[in-house]
Amino acid sequence: MADAHAKPKHDYHLVAPSPWPLVASVSAFILAVGGVMWMKGMTMLGLKLGPYLFVAGLGGVLYVMMQWWVDVIHEADHEGAHTRVVQLSHRYGMIMFIASEVMFFVAWFWAYFNVSLFPAYKTEYLRDSFTGGHWPPKGVDVIDPWHFPLFNTLILLTSGTTITWAHHALLGNDRKSMRTGLIFTVALGLLFTTVQAYEYAHAPFAFRDNIFGATFFMATGFHGFHVIVGTIFLLVCLMRVMAGAFTPKQHLGFEFAAWYWHFVDVVWLFLFASIYVWGSWGAAMEATPG
Repeated sequence: MADAHAKPKHDYHLVAPSPWPLVASVSAFILAVGGVMWMKGMTMLGLKLGPYLFVAGLGGVLYVMMQWWVDVIHEADHEGAHTRVVQLSHRYGMIMFIASEVMFFVAWFWAYFNVSLFPAYKTEYLRDSFTGGHWPPKGVDVIDPWHFPLFNTLILLTSGTTITWAHHALLGNDRKSMRTGLIFTVALGLLFTTVQAYEYAHAPFAFRDNIFGATFFMATGFHGFHVIVGTIFLLVCLMRVMAGAFTPKQHLGFEFAAWYWHFVDVVWLFLFASIYVWGSWGAAMEATPG
């Protein structure tokens, strides 16, 4: 009688039944309901349960993410399920994910350029009254792009070189250099986030002040969130390297982290050039205190 658990003789991976899709769906639903109730100040059974539902749903989503990725790592390292064909499909999936992230940022750039290029567009109701007919809006002091924004640009460009150094070190099976490159990249990611948080705390405008602040914080803030995600991604890779994971021929997790980090770098260059430099042209500038 054939062994029912024998590895099938093909290059494809038939995923075993998993509870995570169902748990993720329920957690995401609780997260969304809790968020809406929290923002709207809604009550349930006379109690303001929104914040608690939101935190519970968020905890469930984060737990599922961690466990699901642990399962994927187990499939790769212990089951040998990630054949060349499976790795190719994973690469396609990561490319599509990054493409979706590109379109996500296109929306923020579209919002920014729509109002900055046409600050007095007559068909847009009350736009002229909000912008004063020019960009940046009258009375808005902008952040000096050649101060902390330029410093953060240099930080991310440097981190792009250190992650590339780590990748080439892995391909050459130089694990010590790979580990060093990853440590530098994670440190630079944390430094970028720290500098941006300081810049936000001392910005001469706020999110709710005007359309300039709203578009600025939406675009740069979501990029900052992606930097945090990328830093966590690389930190996990660093911990896996410490545990002996990754080989020159099989290191999809690290490769995808590097792709994501380079994507974050490129988006920041567009943000710096369009929002910090071009968007502040001719306006009164206020250097972030430092």
